[in-house]
Amino acid sequence: MLGESLSARALRFDLVVVGGSALLLRDVTRRPTRDFDVMAIVEGDDYKKANPIPSELHEAVRDVGETLDIGPDWLNGKAGGLLDFELPQGFKTRTEARHFGALTIRIADRADLIVLKLDAAVSEGIHSRHFSDLEALKPTEEELLAGGRWLTTAVDNSPGFRVEMLQALHALGVADAEHRL
Repeated sequence: MLGESLSARALRFDLVVVGGSALLLRDVTRRPTRDFDVMAIVEGDDYKKANPIPSELHEAVRDVGETLDIGPDWLNGKAGGLLDFELPQGFKTRTEARHFGALTIRIADRADLIVLKLDAAVSEGIHSRHFSDLEALKPTEEELLAGGRWLTTAVDNSPGFRVEMLQALHALGVADAEHRL
């Protein structure tokens, strides 16, 4: 429906989606989500921060939200802050593009979703929906450790974050994480 709305306005958008909506699109979970988390707007080879959502896109999103009675911000750019950090190497080439008329949605790859959900699970705790989402991805110990290594070097190398990361890895069943991270 959003692709049709954009087409009627002679607009095209190419968006990168992460979070629960990406998990649903990848058929990893059936957990309902309130919104589509847009990390980036793709322009050529560049990822532009999606926060704020451009006004032309927001108008179409708002109209679809009114029609479906799901609110005006069901698609938002709150995940745009992820672009404040260097993305995992190869992120752009691993996304899966799906086309809906004038709308292209690029869905983060499973490996990247593991890293992003691990970050969110560490930040919000082992009882958060992010932790459950991470478990639904069924990551291996090596995938978790690789994500943990990247997060504790590229995103937050503070001692406190490392302690929280180790706690999350232990909760996820990673043996001897403190020596393997």
